[in-house]
Amino acid sequence: MIRVWSDSKSAGVLDRLQPRGATFAYDPRAASERAVSVTMPVRTTSWDSHFGLLPIFEMNLPEGALRERLIRRFAKATGSFDDLDLLSVVGRTQIGRLRYSGLDDTLDEDVPFQSIDDILRARRDGELFTYLLDRYATHSGLSGVQPKVMIRALGEKISDLKVRNSPSIMSATHIVKMWDEDEYPELAANEFFCLNVAKKLGLEVPPFQLSDDGGAIVIERFDVIDDTYLGFEDFCVLNALGTADKYKGSYETRLFKRVREFMAPTDTPSVLEKLFRLFALNCAIRNGDAHLKNFGITYPQVQGDLSIAPVYDLVTTSAYIPNDPMALTLDGSTRWPDRKRLIELAHVRCELTPRKAEAHLEAVADAMADVAPDLKRYFADREHEVGQRIIAAWETGIKDSLGLIRGLVPAEKPAQEKRKLASSDGLLLEYLRQQGGSVTGSIRALASELDMPPSTLNASIKRLRERGLVARDGQEITLIPREV
Repeated sequence: MIRVWSDSKSAGVLDRLQPRGATFAYDPRAASERAVSVTMPVRTTSWDSHFGLLPIFEMNLPEGALRERLIRRFAKATGSFDDLDLLSVVGRTQIGRLRYSGLDDTLDEDVPFQSIDDILRARRDGELFTYLLDRYATHSGLSGVQPKVMIRALGEKISDLKVRNSPSIMSATHIVKMWDEDEYPELAANEFFCLNVAKKLGLEVPPFQLSDDGGAIVIERFDVIDDTYLGFEDFCVLNALGTADKYKGSYETRLFKRVREFMAPTDTPSVLEKLFRLFALNCAIRNGDAHLKNFGITYPQVQGDLSIAPVYDLVTTSAYIPNDPMALTLDGSTRWPDRKRLIELAHVRCELTPRKAEAHLEAVADAMADVAPDLKRYFADREHEVGQRIIAAWETGIKDSLGLIRGLVPAEKPAQEKRKLASSDGLLLEYLRQQGGSVTGSIRALASELDMPPSTLNASIKRLRERGLVARDGQEITLIPREV
């Protein structure tokens, strides 16, 4: 059995319900403001699920690498390990206002401190993330497949906000996301530039920063304000769906209709307008992972006013998955909408005039065009192909979904014009000359010698091989003598 805490006060008890379900009962004296969700008001009758946890309790369960690490760590000791066991491990540190503890335990978060600067300046060699996982896995109650942990900042800040070292807030202050360079190269940088577009667009985005080597992105939590936890619920919870169903349904019903049902009538028009702008952005950047868990609401009081949560988990997925469709349907299809369908959505679901909708589409395209030069400069001497795929996806999204042209991709240079070497390419060529034309060793060791990330070195080797300037045989890299 697990005790559930709401705003640091006991709300009720969560337990298993045979054979594979769960049941939650509010404390007999629980006040209405102790409700664990806007979908689950305080009542004497228990709230039951016959399969798995109720959505609000499942919402922050880790996925992907973090979940696998925790299962390996605790399953051997318990003999079995289900979602309730996982919640008991990570429940003391969660996104939102709910916390979990043993039935008779006091609530103790007390997350260890970690220097943000050390993360931002560290080299990507795998050791940093292993260290963070080992130290913070049990303090990381947040969902998502991408490798991520929650840390407590050591007297540092990304924004102008005061870092929360208050005795009343002992929980994590920041989220650190890494990426698997073999599966999704430069995913942290991908999200960094997509979030920059959202920020340019005027959407609410929590402060964020990319590490020096591009291996991690650090994001401030948006659910802690003035030493107080905000309530947070994703749209899986609002639709009474489990995490496994995050790709089910339509944007019209699961997203826009739900906003009308839960938001105050006076707030609904402005919220729907923000939501349309965010949806149009997801279409333009070709984010095929804009599922129900990647939209949410926040609130200071469960019975008070609700707001759309700040933007999070925003990436160009088609840079890795060609022809990646939308996560949910629109007009019964997962095909990316064109300008006509977006304007119709704005009119029917958000009550925006065509002129207003067109202004939003123009703003999205302009924000992307503003960020594109920085994106291209960043990728010039890194994973150049990933950067090209992101830009190409943006160009396609602007043209096909927004019905606009912004010229993010420069005109091709004449074939006979010699391409300028990226700075990392020049460093590698110069190093090979200094070493007599050949070096042997691991990519990690050579990258350390050249003071560059392994992913940047791999990209340089690939470019130079394509141009016939170097050859590679196993761990040996050889300079091909010719005029450069």
